Amino acid sequence: MTTQFSKEIKEGTKKSHSAAENTKFVASFLKGVLDPEEYRKLITNFWYVYETMEQRLQETNDPFVNEIKKWNVLLFRTAFIQRDLRYYYGPMWREKQIPSEACNKYCYRINEVAEKDPYLLIAHHYTRYIGDLSGGQILKGIAKKALNPPEGEGLHFYDFPRIEDAKAFKTEYRSTLDNLDLSREQKDALVEESNYAFKLNMDMFNEMKGSATKSLFVLLRNTLFPFLTK
Repeated sequence: MTTQFSKEIKEGTKKSHSAAENTKFVASFLKGVLDPEEYRKLITNFWYVYETMEQRLQETNDPFVNEIKKWNVLLFRTAFIQRDLRYYYGPMWREKQIPSEACNKYCYRINEVAEKDPYLLIAHHYTRYIGDLSGGQILKGIAKKALNPPEGEGLHFYDFPRIEDAKAFKTEYRSTLDNLDLSREQKDALVEESNYAFKLNMDMFNEMKGSATKSLFVLLRNTLFPFLTK
């Protein structure tokens, strides 16, 4: 019996997924310990990553990538992150932001595969967007509590207003992956690239070097003294 590729890629990246969740930054995030400045840095890096990936996805004519491009309008994050950055840094946010070293490495890799083996963009597409639709929605609630931004501000990154049923969408997405006419070699390469995408994300997470004491204060303030954040 042939294994569905969507299951292969999920199983093949399970260890990387777990490792990403156990980086200090993400583990603290999941516990509600979130330094606002570190979060803004991460959102800045994500803007560069998504801007690069989404531009490359639009430019390529790779037949495999074309099968998932039908969802671009539903998934693309760049415009949503820009709204968040305008809130955090003001209307001149572009002049205040620079990508980190790990972010530059991530963007370089996206550009590299787009030039050499564009079908590998599917690995980056899968790793980021399916994650955003899954665990990202949990992170939104945690970030809202930890950062306490005004209603409707600072968390647009997690919004998918055109996707009414995330579970149904992910089912359709996985079905599309299963129906791609990929060779065994291409499938293996996509799993490998997906694992590398997780590593690139982890490298960005590991750059987050905020003060543990400051982050703990933020958690205690928001939990024990919520009136201070109003």
